[in-house]
Amino acid sequence: MEDLNRLKIVLVEHKRTSRWLAAELGKNPSTISKWCTNVSQPDLQTLNRIAELLDVDIKELINSNKSQ
Repeated sequence: MEDLNRLKIVLVEHKRTSRWLAAELGKNPSTISKWCTNVSQPDLQTLNRIAELLDVDIKELINSNKSQ
């Protein structure tokens, strides 16, 4: 499966942990881990909330499909 989100990278850039994000969202840390490893993806509403928590544009959390 192609990596669809950049959540792990953005968390590191903002010096936050997946455990912190889990607490902020009221989610199980294993759910956040699955998102960070692209095993599964958060829904758009949750992705928007993550962007708000990290104070980033939602586009920063999503990998572009454009070829480089």
